[in-house]
Amino acid sequence: MLRDFKAFLLKQNVVALAIAVVLGASLNKLVVAVVDDFIMPFVGAATPGNAWKTVTFDVGPVKLGVGDFLSALVNFLIIGFVVWRMSKLFIRDLSPENTMTKCPFCIMDVDKKARRCSHCTSELTAT
Repeated sequence: MLRDFKAFLLKQNVVALAIAVVLGASLNKLVVAVVDDFIMPFVGAATPGNAWKTVTFDVGPVKLGVGDFLSALVNFLIIGFVVWRMSKLFIRDLSPENTMTKCPFCIMDVDKKARRCSHCTSELTAT
């Protein structure tokens, strides 16, 4: 039974998913720290105090927290931008159109770093 459970964990990539969740949580802390410690001080300096975060819009007996919503929206946009830029640093574009080229002799796809075509064995010129 334990052997079947271990096979299930490995087959269904549960271990990889657990590692991804743990790394995602720690990356979340890192991104929030970057935004809170390095970016939000500039946003706070650009706005007159933090009074805009507490602005409410009264509709009869209902108070809408417009300032709180705008604060969360600005925070989300900044965090999204930081995550996007960090992902551009770490994730290279390995799509086939960026790593492959056509052999001029047999018109087959060949890796850009190849010196000879693996299909027709023609010598390729460096591009």
